[in-house]
Amino acid sequence: MKRVILAEKPSQAQAYAESFGKFSKKDGYIVLNPSNDVITWGFGHLIELSSPEEYKDEWKKWSMKTLPIIPETFKFKVGKGKAKQFNIVKKLLKEADQIVIATDSDREGENIARSIINQAKANNKEIKRLWINSLESDEIQKGFSQLREGREFYPSFIEAQTRQISDWLVGINLSRMYTLSLQKKGINEGVFSVGRVQTPTLYMIYTRQKEIEKFVPEPFFELHATVKAENGIFKAKYAKKFPTKKELQELIKKHQLLANNPGVISAIDTKRVSQPSPFLFSLSDLQSLINKKYKVSPSDTLKHVQSLYEAKLVSYPRSDCRHITDSEFQYLSERIESYQGVLNYTIEKPNRSKRKRYVDGSKVQEHYAIIPTKKVPTQKALEKLPSIQREIYFTILKRTMAMFETDYKYDETTVTVEIKGLPFTSKGRIVLDQGWRKLEYPASKKTDKVEVNELPLLQKNETVETALKTSEGFTSPPKLYTEGTLITAMKTCGKDLENVEEKEILKATEGIGTEATRANVLETLKKQHYIDVQKNNVAVTPKGKILCQAVENTLLSSPEMTAKWETYLKKIKKEEGTQEAFLATIQKFIHHTLDSSGKIIENSDWSPTIKSMNHTHKTVGKCPICEQMIIDKGKFYGCSGYSNGCTFTLPKRYVGKTLSEATIKKLLLTKETQLLKGFKKKTGQTFSAALILNEESKLLFKPYEKVEKD
Repeated sequence: MKRVILAEKPSQAQAYAESFGKFSKKDGYIVLNPSNDVITWGFGHLIELSSPEEYKDEWKKWSMKTLPIIPETFKFKVGKGKAKQFNIVKKLLKEADQIVIATDSDREGENIARSIINQAKANNKEIKRLWINSLESDEIQKGFSQLREGREFYPSFIEAQTRQISDWLVGINLSRMYTLSLQKKGINEGVFSVGRVQTPTLYMIYTRQKEIEKFVPEPFFELHATVKAENGIFKAKYAKKFPTKKELQELIKKHQLLANNPGVISAIDTKRVSQPSPFLFSLSDLQSLINKKYKVSPSDTLKHVQSLYEAKLVSYPRSDCRHITDSEFQYLSERIESYQGVLNYTIEKPNRSKRKRYVDGSKVQEHYAIIPTKKVPTQKALEKLPSIQREIYFTILKRTMAMFETDYKYDETTVTVEIKGLPFTSKGRIVLDQGWRKLEYPASKKTDKVEVNELPLLQKNETVETALKTSEGFTSPPKLYTEGTLITAMKTCGKDLENVEEKEILKATEGIGTEATRANVLETLKKQHYIDVQKNNVAVTPKGKILCQAVENTLLSSPEMTAKWETYLKKIKKEEGTQEAFLATIQKFIHHTLDSSGKIIENSDWSPTIKSMNHTHKTVGKCPICEQMIIDKGKFYGCSGYSNGCTFTLPKRYVGKTLSEATIKKLLLTKETQLLKGFKKKTGQTFSAALILNEESKLLFKPYEKVEKD
């Protein structure tokens, strides 16, 4: 029996081959010895959806008349530059008796493999599935000894393919509609890319930013007391805040409060708190924390964790689970001493009980939480890692080891001081056992110092002296999203659940996107120039604001609607829903949006937006056609009179050379430039030339004048 193992990429195939021992490398595949099994691979997505013009010629041109673009059946093709590898894979699959899908163990991995198999017309073969969480040799071999039936994972492929097709439909149709509709109103900012997931995410950022921009700080006034007891001094506060100083003064007058007053300790309430370590990491939790600690983007965090996975140091990264099974707990427990050596940290009394907070097989579906593998790295191996990968590995290792540490224990005391009938309170914390916090939050960190308010030894009914003072403060606006808090907000559909521990009882919705795609959505928003990240804060750009204004009050602005779509996509995987039903819903949504949103844009007044755009964009000269201003549009220079029909533009890059702002200004002023170096032919050869604007205001090279000799 000839068996072909289909991996997702070369590095994965290499790890599989090494786990078997002897092998021979060939062009595009590996032969295992002595079994003669073959391992081949793709390069991620070898197969992609065909572009509109590959269905109909008229779909190539961007025109409102051709919308909606909805093919009767969807076509797939081999990606550009990937034909050689596909043909190698196709030949091997056609010759196989059995195909083992060994791409990444997730929906997208299933989609990648099945798309290749379908395109190769090899879906009549016997198909098995390798399903593993680690690239360690023993885990790979264990997986191959327990191959699962391919049909078990076929619904995951249908789910992923449905997501792929629906994103194509929304992107193709609505990007064209919004771009053309806004251009018609004089907004020429390039393509307005629209997406089923990216646009609601953008609108969520925009909504937060509007809240901040509209926020008006409101004053409030408070009453504080410095309390002098027999054994020491502490501070207390009256609970109510007053909107005006007058109301606070009325309270002071009513109770005849003086600068100094006698008081009495009316209550001392102490409760003991035992706080277990945080849950183990899902990908979103890890991305959020790494962004907070190191200002690393979620996308880069995923790349680094993927590298650690391929180095066989951590388990599968694209996990939405926070739990492990008995099997993982056992190997972690057996290696506590080794892991402690890596961290240079000792757990005095490891808690080896299987607490359901961490170990619960019923909550592990596709993958368990992100944890260290059985492979314990040497100091030398760690030093070879890039510094951020080393920090991420330590972060994962510390969170996992915290599961074995004692709870963080403290006594929290609330003291009530009664001053002339008014209760003033003070809270203090006495740490009894730092427990797991010694791992994640060393005692030297400011966080611990802030949390602990020292209280002296006090007795109930003790008489004290108090000094009062008033203070003025102002309400604070909401905070801008960081990339880390945005990942959390996407997962919880906009609810503010940054403190997951306190709100664990709430059932989160499915959220926007998936664990594996959220980081990529943020990268797409950056590439489309819809958002800008400065000092880790995410802000919407002027272009992003325009799109948000255009989609306002539509389903595209609704994260909740997108979450419902994601929920239905997951039903397809459970075979509780169908691809046909979901795509029918998407098509209805597209028809509705094309009709309603086009009219909204047409009937809206965009003049303030255009005026604001022109004010925002830098001007570089006058238009040679209509004499309005030429402004910097980002990727090109264009006429501000676009709404009046002027379509004059100048590129920022021409025949391989970037044109400076000074060159553009001179060209607009004098209609020609001096000799410029650095133009590049298709052959790669560079040359020098001058540029001109001809009588029709077209950009051309200045004709070369040959000088004849006498």
